[in-house]
Amino acid sequence: MSKYIKDPEAISRLSPEQFQVTQQNATERPFSNAYWEHDEPGLYVDIVSGEPLFSSLDKFDSNCGWPSFTKPVDAENVEERPDNTLGMNRTEVRSSHGDSHLGHIFDDGPQDAGGLRYCINSASLRFIPVEELESEGYGDYLKLFEKEK
Repeated sequence: MSKYIKDPEAISRLSPEQFQVTQQNATERPFSNAYWEHDEPGLYVDIVSGEPLFSSLDKFDSNCGWPSFTKPVDAENVEERPDNTLGMNRTEVRSSHGDSHLGHIFDDGPQDAGGLRYCINSASLRFIPVEELESEGYGDYLKLFEKEK
């Protein structure tokens, strides 16, 4: 995949929770979502557009109940926007091409990795294991995981 778009067909296949999170800016429940304790090597992509968002290499346990990452795998696929809802000043994270709501950024991440915590809803992600990157069209990302071997 090289062109990522907000795919109406992909949106029509979303579960109600995935739709609420990605299209209506909802937040899934903490500690009961697909990827908060997930530690398999691979790539997390936007469930709507397929654009690569985060690598398992940048995932860490923040004990917040949602998957947390220190940085995006491709900065151009992630947009940051001010979010002043719920009486809080936060920074929302959205996918650039799919325009999916992903979660929020906080400044309480690991200091040795830049200090950021991308707190992301599992419902906005699809995980692709390293072994499937090539067959799923993400072969260019295999080089990230070669260092781990």
